Amino acid sequence: MATAPQCREAILAIKPYVPGKPIEEVQRELGVKDVIKLASNENPLGPSPDAVQALREASERVYLYPDGNCYYLKNALAEKLSVSTENIIVGNGTDEILKMLAEAYVNPGDDIVVAEPTFSEYEFAAQVMAGRAIKVPCRSFRHDLKAMAASITPRTRLVFICNPNNPTGTIVGQVVLDSFLKEVPPSVLVVLDEAYADYVTAEHYPDSLAYIRHGRANVIVLRTFSKIYGLAGLRVGYGVAVPEIIRNLNRVREPFNVNLLAQAAAIAALKDEAHVKKSREVNIEGKQYLYEQFTTLGLQYVPTEANFIFVDIQRDSRTVFQELLKRGVIVRTGDIFGYDTYLRVTIGTPRQNERFIQALREVLGRA
Repeated sequence: MATAPQCREAILAIKPYVPGKPIEEVQRELGVKDVIKLASNENPLGPSPDAVQALREASERVYLYPDGNCYYLKNALAEKLSVSTENIIVGNGTDEILKMLAEAYVNPGDDIVVAEPTFSEYEFAAQVMAGRAIKVPCRSFRHDLKAMAASITPRTRLVFICNPNNPTGTIVGQVVLDSFLKEVPPSVLVVLDEAYADYVTAEHYPDSLAYIRHGRANVIVLRTFSKIYGLAGLRVGYGVAVPEIIRNLNRVREPFNVNLLAQAAAIAALKDEAHVKKSREVNIEGKQYLYEQFTTLGLQYVPTEANFIFVDIQRDSRTVFQELLKRGVIVRTGDIFGYDTYLRVTIGTPRQNERFIQALREVLGRA
C-alpha cells in the first residue's frame, strides 16, 4: 500500500471539532422519532419568516456567484451598528473569521491567550498556524482578565474574550474590560467574540462597538447570525474593526466566501426586530423556568447571560447524556470543557424545557 504524503507536523496536535449530536443521528442510532436538540445553542423559534421568504426568492438566483463583497449586507450592518462599511468583514460564520485572524496575525511559534474553559475554536485557529494557546483558568466561571493580562508576552499576538462566555454564560463587564484594555500592548489584537450578545440583559455589558467608533486599533468585535437570528444552517458571521484590520483579513479571505442565500436571509433577518424581541423574551422566560427547576432538584448552575445554562447534575455527564438521548433529548456534556459532572443545555421553547426537565428527573431518579 502506498504511503500518503506527509502533512504539516503542526496540524497533528489538532483535535477536530466535535459538534452537538444531530437530531437525525439520534433517530438513526436509537430509533427515537421525537427528538429535541438542546445542544448547540440554536434559536428554538427558528428564523424570521421574512428571512425564510428572502431565501425562497433568492433561490432562483443560485446559478449566479454571490456578491463577493457582501455589499448590501455590509450596508445594512453599517447602518444598524453606526459604523462604516470599511469597518466590517463578513464570514462563513464567525468560525471562518477566527481562522482568518490566525492566518493574518499568527506566525509559527506565536501565542494566543484564552480563558479555560471557553470556545475551542480559538485554540484550533492558533494551531492551524503552528501557534500556541496560553490557557488562563476562569475564576468563578468568569474570565480572569488580570491573569490574562499578566500572561501576555512579546510572543502574544491575539487575546480572545468570549463575552458571554461559552460554555459558562458569564460576561465581562464594561469597567473590567476597560481596565484590561489599558494593560494590553498596541501590538496585541483583542478579539471580543459576542456571538450571544443579543441575549444579554445585564446593564454593565460593554458597548464594545464604541471602541471601534473611537478608532481603537487593536480590538475586533465578532458577532453572528447563527444564534438569535436563527440562521445557523446558513453560516453568516461578521467582524467589526478599524479599516486596517479589515483590509488584512480580506487578504486571506476566500473569494465568494458567503453564499448568496445566506446574504439574502441575513439582510431580511436583520430588519425583523420583532422576531429578535420575541426570541429574547422566550429565552428570558425559559431561563427563569430552568433556574427554578434546577433549584427544586438541588442542582447548582451558573447564572447565564446567554441562551444556555451550565448546570452541575452531580453525576457523570456522559452517562446522563446517554440516558437523555434514549428519551429523545440532546444536550452537551461538560467533560469536553473539563467539567465531568456538568451539562450545557440550550434554553428552548416552554415545551422543550419541560420535556428536558421531565427527562432529567427520570434519569436522576427524581421523577
